[in-house]
Amino acid sequence: MRLFSAQHVYTVTGPVLSRPVIKADDDGTIISITDTGGNLPELANVEFYNGIIIPGFVNCHCHLELSYLRNEITPGTGLQGFLFELNEKRFNISRDRQKSAAEADREMAAGGVVLCADICNSPDTFGLKTRSTVRYSNLIEVFGIDHNRASERIKEALAVANAASDTGLTWNMTPHSVYSLPVPLFRKLKDLCGSNSLSSIHFMESEWEIPFLRNHSGPLMDTYRHYIPPGQKPLTVSDHVTAILEEVTSSGNLILVHNTFITNEQIGALKKRPGLFYCLCPESNRYIAGKMPPVRLLYEEGCNIVIGTDSLASNSRLDMLSELKTIGAHFPEINLETLVRWATFNGALALGETSWAGSIEPGKRPGLVLIKNTDLVNRRLTSRSTALRLI
Repeated sequence: MRLFSAQHVYTVTGPVLSRPVIKADDDGTIISITDTGGNLPELANVEFYNGIIIPGFVNCHCHLELSYLRNEITPGTGLQGFLFELNEKRFNISRDRQKSAAEADREMAAGGVVLCADICNSPDTFGLKTRSTVRYSNLIEVFGIDHNRASERIKEALAVANAASDTGLTWNMTPHSVYSLPVPLFRKLKDLCGSNSLSSIHFMESEWEIPFLRNHSGPLMDTYRHYIPPGQKPLTVSDHVTAILEEVTSSGNLILVHNTFITNEQIGALKKRPGLFYCLCPESNRYIAGKMPPVRLLYEEGCNIVIGTDSLASNSRLDMLSELKTIGAHFPEINLETLVRWATFNGALALGETSWAGSIEPGKRPGLVLIKNTDLVNRRLTSRSTALRLI
């Protein structure tokens, strides 16, 4: 048994507590939380920290298997440039993929992540996930713009899913993005996802997605010409809202990832879809295109917001606190309590794991994370703030 206390504790589902005592079992299960009203009594063996304790982070979007591409992709080229370079390099880098992924997993865990929705295009990370302290929700991703190869793409994804099952991992199949699946592939995938508990899709990451869907023009089309037969017209949906409401399974929760160029009209139309979550990955957006998502718009519209890191192909590190620091710096009107909720409880809710994760409550095993070097008076992150996983 261990006893913890700090200047502030964010339980997330309850009030912010000053100098409470958290009693945790050896396996990390929270036994009790005692509100001292800020007057911490002298107790033996209390581990007191000058900072803020929060529950473990929930990373709602990651590509762990791309960790071997760290520092390999040129930043600032836009989505079309990123996709082209990613496809050119992902099979030509000699770095050890399993070792790179294992290093990234350890870094993520040390930074406080206890739960992660991870995109999988191969079985490369399955072995390490069985040994990790991070629990993974595995999303087997499907994409391929050539509609003639739709059946082939499904077979490839099913092979990855079978490998996950053989390793003892749970999984859901999910589309990559609105712009990377033709309608025939969308519909084959939807037929397989009628019992999904979770899906995700990259959504409005680039402004060039709209002209591509509308009339197959712009930089995305220029990139795709390398991957479809000459003269072939992509059989895509006409717009993003139609794709979400008609071509993606309605089963389970759905995470829309990035939302960098989402509009108020799209948000309004998508409210018809229950179980919808909006994932922000600001450091990835800045890496790829130098843009920030419209956080204020999503917040004011009452959207269920969650946080992700994306991959080391498009980010310098898989650090959830860095994502919160970036959001806080650009949108100072959003308080730290809200940011923490997005990165913990909302993520656990999206992934269907609130029974054990997302908040500090008796009976749960959410992990405890210390945020150091904060502005304790105003309860704000600073450029020097760091996160350390305590349990």
